[in-house]
Amino acid sequence: MVGLSAGEKNFIRGGIEQDLRADGRQRQDFRPILIETGVIPQANGSARVRFGATDVIASVKAELGKPNPLQPGRGKVAIYVDCSPTAAPAFERGGGEELSTELSAALQKCLLGGKSGAGAGIDLSSLMVLEGKVCWDLYIDGLVVSSDGNLLDALAAAIKAALTNTGIPKVDVGVGASPDEQPEVNISDEEFLQFDTSAVPVIITLTKVGREYIVDATSDEESQMSSAVSVSVNSHGKVCGLIKRGGAGLDASVILDMVSAARHVSQKLIPLLDSEIDAAEAASLAGQGSDVDP
Repeated sequence: MVGLSAGEKNFIRGGIEQDLRADGRQRQDFRPILIETGVIPQANGSARVRFGATDVIASVKAELGKPNPLQPGRGKVAIYVDCSPTAAPAFERGGGEELSTELSAALQKCLLGGKSGAGAGIDLSSLMVLEGKVCWDLYIDGLVVSSDGNLLDALAAAIKAALTNTGIPKVDVGVGASPDEQPEVNISDEEFLQFDTSAVPVIITLTKVGREYIVDATSDEESQMSSAVSVSVNSHGKVCGLIKRGGAGLDASVILDMVSAARHVSQKLIPLLDSEIDAAEAASLAGQGSDVDP
């Protein structure tokens, strides 16, 4: 893969310094965002999200399971990401495996609060069917179809959209013969509960290039970064998680400034995403209606 020339690197860095990026955006502007929902019929919920040329898909599969004995009042969620070998030249011949692991762990931390669950954006108690006995397990799979930077933010947006699209079947629980006996469950084929995504945060990644930092960096812009800070923020402006990557250190004051910028950007991004998700859901429902014979 041919790298950037010295002139191209200077052009990228100089444009960011002057608040005019190579594609015409300012430092805190996102690329055009396109969202489709219901793209995988066999999943309980799914969505496809494009940030410019970055293209990702998220799907949600719900299965009945048994709660963790240490957390008897909670369901379970697992997030896995796969990078398609055709998404970028660097992903060929297994080159995307390390990135897949990194993205999965980052999403788990930012959306679920890591192992501790502190600051979790997904309410695991809402997945409980019968405390200590039966819960819903959600398996969230992300796929990177095309990579042109800012994968973490795009995947988080796709997961939020896929969860909005998710229908959890209604469950009737029978009474067991004894307290130790696993109860019988009857899963409805007709009644579904919509997942509450009001607390699911977005992720805003601030990429530092020179002395400035930008949102929604392209691959070329990411190649010039010294470090990046990803902040998950919910609709109330609460910070749910933070991850730093890149070798260069950052002063505490710089990190605080980046978190403040992420919170500011999130209050513009969240209404935009919500509007795009609502429009996608309406289009998906209209498409389903057109498939039904009169």
